[in-house]
Amino acid sequence: MRTAPTILHLDMDAFYASAEQAAKPSLRGKAVVVGGLGPRGVVATASYEARRFGVHSAMPMGQARRLAPNAAYLVPRFGLYREISEQVMGLLRELSPLVEPLSLDEAFVDLEAGGVADDAASARAVGERLRADIRRVTGLTGSVGLAASKMLAKIASEEAKPDGLRLIEPGTERELLGPMSVRVLPGVGPATGDHLRRAGITTVGELAEAGQDELVRLLGRAHGEGLYAMALARDERAVVAERDTKSVSVEDTYDVDIHDRVRVRLEVARLADRCVQRLRAAGHSGRTIVLKVRRFDFSTLTRSETLRGPTDDPAVVREAAARLLESVDTTGGVRLLGVGVSGLADFTQEDLFAQAQAQAEAHALVEAGEGPGTSSAERDGVAEAGGGAAGGGGAEAGASVEGAGARPVTGPGDATHQVAVLAGAGAGEPVAPVERRWPAGHDVRHAVYGPGWVQGSGLGRVTVRFETPESPPGRVRTFRTDDPELEPSDPLPLVTAAGAVDGGAAVATVDEVGMWGDRGAGGIAGTG
Repeated sequence: MRTAPTILHLDMDAFYASAEQAAKPSLRGKAVVVGGLGPRGVVATASYEARRFGVHSAMPMGQARRLAPNAAYLVPRFGLYREISEQVMGLLRELSPLVEPLSLDEAFVDLEAGGVADDAASARAVGERLRADIRRVTGLTGSVGLAASKMLAKIASEEAKPDGLRLIEPGTERELLGPMSVRVLPGVGPATGDHLRRAGITTVGELAEAGQDELVRLLGRAHGEGLYAMALARDERAVVAERDTKSVSVEDTYDVDIHDRVRVRLEVARLADRCVQRLRAAGHSGRTIVLKVRRFDFSTLTRSETLRGPTDDPAVVREAAARLLESVDTTGGVRLLGVGVSGLADFTQEDLFAQAQAQAEAHALVEAGEGPGTSSAERDGVAEAGGGAAGGGGAEAGASVEGAGARPVTGPGDATHQVAVLAGAGAGEPVAPVERRWPAGHDVRHAVYGPGWVQGSGLGRVTVRFETPESPPGRVRTFRTDDPELEPSDPLPLVTAAGAVDGGAAVATVDEVGMWGDRGAGGIAGTG
């Protein structure tokens, strides 16, 4: 154990919800819930205002709506959250080469390795400066914990929430831990906690008094010895700068079970393309393609295929996933699909068979009279547009790297598809236009009124509040979902060069009469 509190743990405060409040002045000081809005959706993050009603992460969205019916319910904008996360991680890497990210909004930092702190006073100064820099750069707040070990630093940051700093002086750890619940220790989840409770152990102090032999008897040697050491405030784990990525995957949970086999194939193809996008963004390729299928009865099947060499070719991944799907019976209905790539590498080995097949397909299209103007990207767009009909948008706790939330919109074009594949439609048959999807909370721009965000949609209408991160709370207007002057747009920066935005600390003055706009156009955000 160290003799100085030079391990820092940063945890951004209600990250997704705080980012939405910073971007939307009308939501500052209001209850905001971010997550999957469908019947099977779960809460990804709830603002502190929503938590007062009992809403918390991983809660079913239906339960959250019952607890806080007047909250704003928004679809996650993972692109924005990743951008903010990169800014925060950049500030951490300025402090030390040893930064261990745990998620988009959480990381450990070894201040001693960076030479910026060697005692409690210098560590506290670094922590306070970091909190100020995060607010200046992102407009958001984060809580900082400082201690001599990772376990204690994480406990300290939790105690500091929201928007605070907590330093645990070396030598005071056992006194601090004693009255705390055993659930604060790493590795003690609901099952282990319940097992210890039945043995009469509910606090960390009681865990230490039980002794190592008793804990080994109750939990096994590895787990028992590890928990006993942590109960004594012993944690020798080092901050690890790099963690090898073992796989990249994406998955979607559907509001309504998919029974149509054609529909399932289209979803698998769409997921394969999304997976390759993430694979390429991470600078990787992979050899093993994995398909995950959760059926109507909650049984989960996985199938995998290992290629001759690593690839990041979307056609290769789509073909492999389609082959794997053929071995899975989906006649009873599918509630979740996922595609992943493992066996990662940083180079690719082109699949000659896939290239040959792609050339043959292109030649066949020309022969069929479709002409060279029909690109593979356009064909992929048609396939993806068919994904909207399944009602995708829910998510289950722990579902995919994309996070627990609605089906991600990876770019403005994804929300504006104007065509859809009709199930079973043959070549040359007309495709039917579909209503554009407007996810609640996502950014839009109107040719006349400028930038805003979707407050709700339904019944052929979309309600938009026109405001920016630095404007006063804006007015609400309602449009047809096919209004040609309304288009999806990229998120606006939360902070401009002129200075930081108040990241939701103040309660905005809101015109309550127009708070949620036209009820006929979707009512409360996310009800469409």
